[in-house]
Amino acid sequence: MSPVFRRKTPPRPEPHLVTLVRKPGCHLCDDAQQVVEKVCAELGVRWEPKDITEDRRLHDAYWEQIPVVLIDGRQHTFWRVNEERLRRALTDQSE
Repeated sequence: MSPVFRRKTPPRPEPHLVTLVRKPGCHLCDDAQQVVEKVCAELGVRWEPKDITEDRRLHDAYWEQIPVVLIDGRQHTFWRVNEERLRRALTDQSE
Protein backbone atom coordinates (compact mmCIF):
# COMPACT_ATOMS: atom_id res chain seq x y z
CA MET A 1 0.00 0.00 0.00
CA SER A 2 1.19 3.49 -0.82
CA PRO A 3 2.46 5.52 2.16
CA VAL A 4 0.03 8.26 1.18
CA PHE A 5 -2.91 6.03 2.11
CA ARG A 6 -1.48 4.52 5.27
CA ARG A 7 -2.96 5.72 8.49
CA LYS A 8 -0.53 7.22 10.88
CA THR A 9 -0.98 5.88 14.34
CA PRO A 10 -0.09 8.27 17.11
CA PRO A 11 2.92 7.26 19.15
CA ARG A 12 2.03 5.33 22.28
CA PRO A 13 2.73 7.24 25.45
CA GLU A 14 5.45 5.88 27.66
CA PRO A 15 4.14 3.96 30.65
CA HIS A 16 4.04 6.01 33.82
CA LEU A 17 6.19 5.40 36.86
CA VAL A 18 4.84 6.51 40.23
CA THR A 19 7.38 7.11 42.99
CA LEU A 20 6.34 7.38 46.63
CA VAL A 21 8.92 9.28 48.67
CA ARG A 22 8.46 8.19 52.27
CA LYS A 23 10.23 7.45 55.53
CA PRO A 24 9.94 4.61 58.03
CA GLY A 25 7.43 5.07 60.85
CA CYS A 26 5.38 7.71 59.02
CA HIS A 27 1.63 7.04 59.29
CA LEU A 28 0.83 9.49 56.46
CA CYS A 29 3.32 7.56 54.32
CA ASP A 30 1.53 4.30 55.12
CA ASP A 31 -1.80 5.87 54.15
CA ALA A 32 -0.33 7.26 50.93
CA GLN A 33 1.16 3.88 50.05
CA GLN A 34 -2.24 2.21 50.33
CA VAL A 35 -3.72 4.69 47.84
CA VAL A 36 -0.76 4.44 45.45
CA GLU A 37 -0.80 0.62 45.56
CA LYS A 38 -4.55 0.50 44.90
CA VAL A 39 -4.63 2.96 42.01
CA CYS A 40 -1.49 1.61 40.36
CA ALA A 41 -2.75 -1.98 40.62
CA GLU A 42 -6.09 -1.03 39.07
CA LEU A 43 -4.42 0.81 36.19
CA GLY A 44 -1.44 -1.49 35.69
CA VAL A 45 1.02 1.31 36.44
CA ARG A 46 4.45 0.61 37.93
CA TRP A 47 5.29 2.23 41.24
CA GLU A 48 8.28 2.28 43.56
CA PRO A 49 8.90 3.42 47.12
CA LYS A 50 11.90 5.60 47.92
CA ASP A 51 13.15 6.01 51.48
CA ILE A 52 13.95 9.67 52.08
CA THR A 53 16.42 8.72 54.82
CA GLU A 54 18.58 6.86 52.28
CA ASP A 55 18.74 9.50 49.53
CA ARG A 56 20.30 12.89 50.30
CA ARG A 57 18.86 14.55 47.18
CA LEU A 58 15.30 13.47 48.03
CA HIS A 59 15.85 14.47 51.67
CA ASP A 60 16.96 17.97 50.72
CA ALA A 61 14.12 18.43 48.23
CA TYR A 62 11.17 16.92 50.09
CA TRP A 63 11.88 16.52 53.81
CA GLU A 64 9.11 18.89 54.94
CA GLN A 65 6.54 17.51 52.49
CA ILE A 66 6.61 13.73 52.91
CA PRO A 67 4.98 11.66 51.80
CA VAL A 68 5.49 12.93 48.27
CA VAL A 69 4.12 11.30 45.13
CA LEU A 70 6.04 11.78 41.90
CA ILE A 71 4.69 10.80 38.50
CA ASP A 72 7.45 10.28 35.97
CA GLY A 73 9.82 12.21 38.22
CA ARG A 74 7.56 15.26 38.59
CA GLN A 75 5.86 16.12 41.86
CA HIS A 76 2.16 15.26 41.81
CA THR A 77 1.20 15.79 45.45
CA PHE A 78 2.39 15.66 49.03
CA TRP A 79 1.09 14.90 52.55
CA ARG A 80 -2.25 13.36 51.56
CA VAL A 81 -2.89 11.46 48.34
CA ASN A 82 -6.30 11.89 46.72
CA GLU A 83 -7.23 8.64 44.98
CA GLU A 84 -9.35 10.23 42.24
CA ARG A 85 -6.79 12.93 41.47
CA LEU A 86 -4.03 10.34 41.17
CA ARG A 87 -6.19 8.17 38.92
CA ARG A 88 -6.97 11.16 36.66
CA ALA A 89 -3.30 12.12 36.43
CA LEU A 90 -2.38 8.58 35.38
CA THR A 91 -5.14 8.23 32.78
CA ASP A 92 -5.22 11.74 31.29
CA GLN A 93 -2.82 11.77 28.34
CA SER A 94 -2.42 15.56 28.51
CA GLU A 95 -0.68 15.50 31.89
